[in-house]
Amino acid sequence: MRTVTGRSDHVVVVGAGLAGLSTALHLAGRGREVTVVERDAVPGGRMGRLDVGGYRIDTGPTVLTMPELIDEVFAAVGERTSDRLDLVPVDPAYHAIFADGRTLDVHRDEAEMVRAIGEFAGPEQAAGYRGLRAWLTRLYAAEFDRFIGSNFESPLSMLNPALARLAALGGFRRWDAKVGEFITDPDLRRVFTFQSLYAGVAPDRALAAYAVIAYMDTMSGVYFPRGGMRAVPDALAAAAEAAGVRFRYGATVTQLARTGGRVVAVQTDKERIDCDAVVLTTERHRSYELLGHRSRRPLAVRAAPSAVVVHVGCAQAPRIPHHCLLFGAAWHSAFRDIIEDGRVMSDPSLLVTRPTAGDPTLAPPGRDLLYILAPVPNLEQSDIDWASAGTDYAQQILELAQRRLGGQLRDCEVLRVVTPADWASQDMLAGSPFALAHTFAQTGPFRPANLIRGIDNVVLAGGSTVPGVGIPPVLISGRLAADRVTGARTGNDPARTAGVLTDRRSR
Repeated sequence: MRTVTGRSDHVVVVGAGLAGLSTALHLAGRGREVTVVERDAVPGGRMGRLDVGGYRIDTGPTVLTMPELIDEVFAAVGERTSDRLDLVPVDPAYHAIFADGRTLDVHRDEAEMVRAIGEFAGPEQAAGYRGLRAWLTRLYAAEFDRFIGSNFESPLSMLNPALARLAALGGFRRWDAKVGEFITDPDLRRVFTFQSLYAGVAPDRALAAYAVIAYMDTMSGVYFPRGGMRAVPDALAAAAEAAGVRFRYGATVTQLARTGGRVVAVQTDKERIDCDAVVLTTERHRSYELLGHRSRRPLAVRAAPSAVVVHVGCAQAPRIPHHCLLFGAAWHSAFRDIIEDGRVMSDPSLLVTRPTAGDPTLAPPGRDLLYILAPVPNLEQSDIDWASAGTDYAQQILELAQRRLGGQLRDCEVLRVVTPADWASQDMLAGSPFALAHTFAQTGPFRPANLIRGIDNVVLAGGSTVPGVGIPPVLISGRLAADRVTGARTGNDPARTAGVLTDRRSR
């Protein structure tokens, strides 16, 4: 495996999002001196926060899976997650409501899920689910260590027995078609394919290999940290500081000082920090700009679709579960709307999260906090003027959620609306919080690499590089970046913590 050349005693990590924090903790655990530079006043990056009128709002991801990867990051410096963070299982992981009024609770427990599917769609579909579950388990085992959790040197590095196993499992077929081999009920199939939105590709176009996201969502379990999602970066940053990592908050990187092919210092708007190596977790285009690098890719990268998020305060609604999937009648045409036609979904499907189900202190007494997400085109796919259209569209989304939830939302107040224009103002490519789409040309060794040719001591991490988008991949990207600095450590492999999830389930 290629690594940075020369000394790497002092590493500067740019960005205190999950990728940067993961990198810093892994490097600190390997004896490196680490300084983290963050432009905001707090850690978190995309896992942002906003306090409005007594509401403690998470502005980034709301679904947390694969907590064993968080365990791994804490373990890098000899700590335990439970000493820093209170993670609570969310069960059901999702409550799905379909256009015809049918509902389905999605459980990680196999027996519970078989029973629920049997009641929802009959015994044949329940049997199909057992087959799907077995396939997803094999797919995860085939992919995780060799593809998701590994650095690639080139596309040729994929040519190994693991690739043959993945192909034999149907990993290079289409996601929706592969799930359809097990489950024929079109509504039920959505529960195991809607995750393709995270990959930025429609389910009938996405590789079946990405169905591992459905494994993470529906089988490994969904969790929630007390204190809100912000508690995760806060806990990781606290562990990093205890391990000797230095943080420079409120500092914007303005220049990378270079001598030949090496970066020798990071210049911020406040100070110059000399270093032996750098890990950049900034957006890919910003990292390239700082390095004065021009991509050699023959085709421009493609951003994933974006989202409008409406943060809402309302009267307490205890019957609304933590995560609700509100499916419209349209499905494949809805993806075409946003990905191909550059318009909002004519019949939107929504994700509604009620974080106060897991921690009532996130809202004022007697109130609930809601996060309503609607997928929309990114700014490259559409010419929608969000400055003028955003408020009206947010109101439409809120009214749609109220109808589909059966009038359970009362006394609602819109606290904040976030549109693609707002994501773009945070420097996200094409105004998408989901970074680069996981097309075939942006998957595995074809995704922008975490090493840059011609620069000896800089590594990239985050959603725009390997392995990809989402909390689990971004945490892994930090470990992969650390491996590029120090060389891989077999004792610090994600597979080593595979038993942690079993331990969590037994408690």
